[in-house]
Amino acid sequence: MRCLGVRGATTVAANSRDAILEATSELLSEVVAANGISMDDVASIVFTATVDLDAVYPAVAARGLGWTETPLLCMQEMQAEGSLRQCIRVLFHWNTELVPSEVRHIYLKGARELRPDLVEEGR
Repeated sequence: MRCLGVRGATTVAANSRDAILEATSELLSEVVAANGISMDDVASIVFTATVDLDAVYPAVAARGLGWTETPLLCMQEMQAEGSLRQCIRVLFHWNTELVPSEVRHIYLKGARELRPDLVEEGR
């Protein structure tokens, strides 16, 4: 078994606790469903949020979804000129038998522009 990274990102309509938690929960659920991820196979999850999102830690949403024994870390995304605003990114460290080409990375809402090559039709 190997440890692979699974990426995802989404954008948030407002810097509010509810908006951040809702968007993060949706993103986590989509990543898990797309890849058939079991909580027991996740070594850790890293979240980043852009500087304009500070109403709540994205990891709070993960805890609310039952990720109570998985190490979670929240960090501020680097500010780069012209970068996407109000964006939450996630990186799962996942123990799996899959090969990298079988992993489905999930980009939702405005974050689709980050990796258009990975965005599936209808998503």
